[in-house]
Amino acid sequence: MGKTFAEKALARASGQTSVSAGQIVDAQPDAILSHDNTAAIFRLFKQLGVERVKNPERLRITLDHAVPAPTTQHAQNHAEVRAFAAQQGVEHFFEAGRGICHQVLSEEAMVLPGQLILGADSHTTHYGWMGAFGAGVGRSEVAALWATGELWLRVPESIKVTLNGRLPEGTTSKDFCLKLIGDLGADGGLYASVEFYGDGISSMSLESRMVIPNMMAEFGTKNAWLPPDEKVYAYLSVPLSRRTGQAQASLIAELREHALFPDPDATYRAEVTYDAGALEPMIAKPHRVDNVAPLSALRGTRIQQAFLGTCTNGRIEDIAAACAVIKGKHIARGTRLLVIPASSEVLKEATARGYISTLLDAGAVIGVPGCGPCMGNHMGVPAVGEATISTANRNFRGRMGTRDAEIYLASPAVVAASAIAGVIADPREVSQGAE
Repeated sequence: MGKTFAEKALARASGQTSVSAGQIVDAQPDAILSHDNTAAIFRLFKQLGVERVKNPERLRITLDHAVPAPTTQHAQNHAEVRAFAAQQGVEHFFEAGRGICHQVLSEEAMVLPGQLILGADSHTTHYGWMGAFGAGVGRSEVAALWATGELWLRVPESIKVTLNGRLPEGTTSKDFCLKLIGDLGADGGLYASVEFYGDGISSMSLESRMVIPNMMAEFGTKNAWLPPDEKVYAYLSVPLSRRTGQAQASLIAELREHALFPDPDATYRAEVTYDAGALEPMIAKPHRVDNVAPLSALRGTRIQQAFLGTCTNGRIEDIAAACAVIKGKHIARGTRLLVIPASSEVLKEATARGYISTLLDAGAVIGVPGCGPCMGNHMGVPAVGEATISTANRNFRGRMGTRDAEIYLASPAVVAASAIAGVIADPREVSQGAE
């Protein structure tokens, strides 16, 4: 019987020749992720009576959730994380301002195709864009990983999702994700490994692909997987070559050899197929990510804040899409636009391309690379009764720090158009020079 990606990945990570869905395995991750929560994890780690992390070379730590530190408490937390990284000899530590963990680790090739990464962040599913098995786990689990280097996992059943054709102009991978989650529910992929197929996926840019496994955390999945291809290998070979000095051609060959692919006769819990050409821009309404409606049904809904950023849609492609809508226009009176690039690399590229000037000329506020207001503890928190349209991945009540505020989720171009219009708007319908 053929094996799914999850079965192959967890067999490799547990040192077995074969495992099956439902089986419990002791897996050794190639990478262990934490961020600002590292200090809290360290307190749990010390309770285990262990002094040293078993595999410090496998740790990847970023400061990204509240940067720069907005309070003395946050500053103290960051100081403890820095001290921990130095004490334990953690080489892969990224300071405040470098960017959001998932973007930074992707840019730095800190995770590779076929590998297992476990992280104290629910959106660790993100690494499926490159064909890795990424899963979020709790803080206590990460403390145990630091101490022992392994963790038991149940091998998930798999769901096969196929996207045929090309997305229409103005429709994005974010819209595809919202459609899928809206159709099947926020728990439709509960503890499943979701595999994506079809020319609708392979024809996407890498940045568009990154949106998909990231959003699958909102589908309840354990992990998500997209087939790695030559675009993926070339992308990862650049930072790998810079770090190792090895020629990119040989690195690409190694990446190709290490990648894992499901067998044609693998068994799936469910199979779903979409026609890309039939999809349209979608919006998730308050207060659930599966409370989805077409953009056309929500045009004219008043918003006070627009937020472009996060690990879902804070990359250069997203900023470019927003600038294509915004250039030559100005944010509507009574509305504000907050833009936070996902990393320092994205910020540098956006500056070099003139996007930052375009955004500033339009009246946008530019934030330090990081998570910003996504989880509601730093920058851009809405007032009571305000509505925000956001490129983030979550919109449950209180997510951005204010319980009695509303969050709509949409693609970057829709967020930009809404900032210009002051209401939820279709980018194709925003008039030139609107204020």
